[in-house]
Amino acid sequence: MADAASSPLPLRMPTHLDLPDRFSPESEARVHKTFRMPTHLDLPEKDDSCIVSNFREHPQSYLLTESILPVLRRRHPDEHFAIGQDSLIYYRLTDPTGRGCKAPDWYYVPGVPPQFEGHFRRSYVMWQELISPEILLEFVSGDGSEERDRTPWQGKFWIYEQVLHATYYGLFEVESGHLEVYHLVDGRYERIEPDDRGHFPIETLGISLGVWHGHVLNEEAPWMRWFDANGAVLPTSEELLETERQVLEAERNRAEVAQQQAEVAQQQATAAQQQAAAERKRVALLAQRLRELGIDPDAL
Repeated sequence: MADAASSPLPLRMPTHLDLPDRFSPESEARVHKTFRMPTHLDLPEKDDSCIVSNFREHPQSYLLTESILPVLRRRHPDEHFAIGQDSLIYYRLTDPTGRGCKAPDWYYVPGVPPQFEGHFRRSYVMWQELISPEILLEFVSGDGSEERDRTPWQGKFWIYEQVLHATYYGLFEVESGHLEVYHLVDGRYERIEPDDRGHFPIETLGISLGVWHGHVLNEEAPWMRWFDANGAVLPTSEELLETERQVLEAERNRAEVAQQQAEVAQQQATAAQQQAAAERKRVALLAQRLRELGIDPDAL
């Protein structure tokens, strides 16, 4: 039977009463011997709220993730970043655990490795990684009251602003296509005004967020999209392939037209050569007839 020293420590977040006034290597080691902070491996990766994604969320998340990847890979050559889609962010240890987490529809965290300590992330645990999301987006399918709730320790808006400190917070009303974006300034969210194109600048990435109306999967609708500095939509890999296909098709059509024009020109040149040869033959026959009549054609 294992002794008490070898038994795993109970999971419990230390409070201010447990932590020393001043940290030293000895006091820090004593805290770690007394408490075992829960990790993403200990915490559930799903909550019990039975909240599921609607049919619009999957293509919307796909558009955001697919099109921004080249931007993030340029910014993070080591590929140290994380993108969460309906993935839990734990910010506080509670009982039950679901009271201390939120699952934003889409978020991006810079400067974190693809895996955490050799494991894929089952959730994002703030007290493990300490880095706040840079962009956090919610797809609003109701009246938006939940996403704008500023109730301390409960409302999404308050938690994203005061606890997670996400640099940018966007709310996209899926049905109407209305988008509003907030920027964290001195610890408080300030609403960003759109530019002349109706886009909201994300200065840290050099891109903008806006609304694009188009066909995705099998649905025509307004979608939240990324745009470059010139106002052009950042394409997904599928859209890039389609653009390349259209370019190749246009080049093939131009080549076929040029070939047809060349063939017509060749036919016209051949016809002109034949006409010239016939004219020369007619002139020669006429000259011969004149000579038979005793008339020198060169003297005419």
